[in-house]
Amino acid sequence: MVKEILFHGKKLEELQQMGYSELANILSARARRALNRGFTDQQKKLLVKIKESKNKTKPIKTHCRDMIIVPEMVGQLLQVYSGNSFVPFTPTVEMVGRYLGEFVVTRREVKHKAPGVGATRSTKHASMK
Repeated sequence: MVKEILFHGKKLEELQQMGYSELANILSARARRALNRGFTDQQKKLLVKIKESKNKTKPIKTHCRDMIIVPEMVGQLLQVYSGNSFVPFTPTVEMVGRYLGEFVVTRREVKHKAPGVGATRSTKHASMK
């Protein structure tokens, strides 16, 4: 038996039928403010692409890391820019009301190697060949 996933007691179909003002009432204060202020032009273009997309397996590339995840995005394959590459990402019901940038990491783990020239006092006298 598959467990049905709910977001604040509502199914995905109910969330998709809600307007943005109704959706804002069940989200956190930060997401509510972002929805009430409206979307930027880039974010509006992204929403249009998502609504027009018939094929959910074809990725949609975006730089809008500050976009709130809305119910129309659930299940759609997105590629969000991380600063140097596009990272594939598929929003789920639990992610509604969060930002795209929260799920795509921009920093890598630092892996130190051997010290470079000039890093220590002993390298001052090393030959540069």
